[in-house]
Amino acid sequence: MTVIVQPTADTAGAARADQSRLRGPGQHRAHVGAHVFVLVLAVLWLIPLVWTIYVSLRPQSDTIQRGYFSLAHSLTFSNYTDAWTQGQLPHLFWNTVKITVPAVIVTLFLASVVAFVVARFSFRFNLIVLLLFTAGNLLPQQVLLAPLFKIYTNVDVPDWISSSGTLFDSTIGVIAINIAFQTGFCVFVLSNFMRTIPEEITESALLDGASVWTQYWKLTLPLCRPALAALATLLTTWIYNDFFWALSLMSTGTKRPITSALQNLQGQFSQNDNLLSACALIIAVPVLVVYFVLQRQFIAGLTLGSTKG
Repeated sequence: MTVIVQPTADTAGAARADQSRLRGPGQHRAHVGAHVFVLVLAVLWLIPLVWTIYVSLRPQSDTIQRGYFSLAHSLTFSNYTDAWTQGQLPHLFWNTVKITVPAVIVTLFLASVVAFVVARFSFRFNLIVLLLFTAGNLLPQQVLLAPLFKIYTNVDVPDWISSSGTLFDSTIGVIAINIAFQTGFCVFVLSNFMRTIPEEITESALLDGASVWTQYWKLTLPLCRPALAALATLLTTWIYNDFFWALSLMSTGTKRPITSALQNLQGQFSQNDNLLSACALIIAVPVLVVYFVLQRQFIAGLTLGSTKG
């Protein structure tokens, strides 16, 4: 007869006390030091954000009169209303939505298809295909700008796609380059995640007569929801905050995304830092909303594919 003894609160506390004694003073100091280090980093990380909020609430006249490193005489939200109207933020927000949403959806779809093939099918060029998609992320964007600019100015497209008649100065051109640059990273992440899914699931579906599309769409893709949510969060942040491609491949200011609003608020000989701070905080709000909405899926996607077995 086997007797199972359930640990009580006293025995559990005694066990934790024994573990703390066995840990020793050196490990205890290291534990405290790690907490202090993380706390210091958190404070240093928050200082610029708190300072930006403080500057955005100060009138420009108060900043000019008293200086940046002084207590404000008054605080106001007028900088936010001025940034919203002068920066044409509603129109630029819509431009960003037209770029970010299609780019994220198409990137995840293409990356998941390639990752499914690489993870579930064995062929001679399996590894080469994976390396080909990931190698593009090793090249800096600035290196490809000159040849890419020539391609964009020489590729003709219908007028309903771009009023310029080429990929240059078109929304679809910025969408295409973001898809091209982000697909490689997503293929790498999703292929590793799909390898953690038991192969018996697809083998059973294959025995039941499921097609390759059914295995991908109805079996594999739903199981990759945490990884897709994590990648969607990252892609939304990266594409939303992109300024380089929109500035380089677009010449019309009214077509550019929200990140160009900061440039619109800068004068030729002077700039209103209070107004720029308010505009920067407004621009950052959608990214924070996306992160908080997908926070649980984002964390789950980062941890589920970290180990196999």
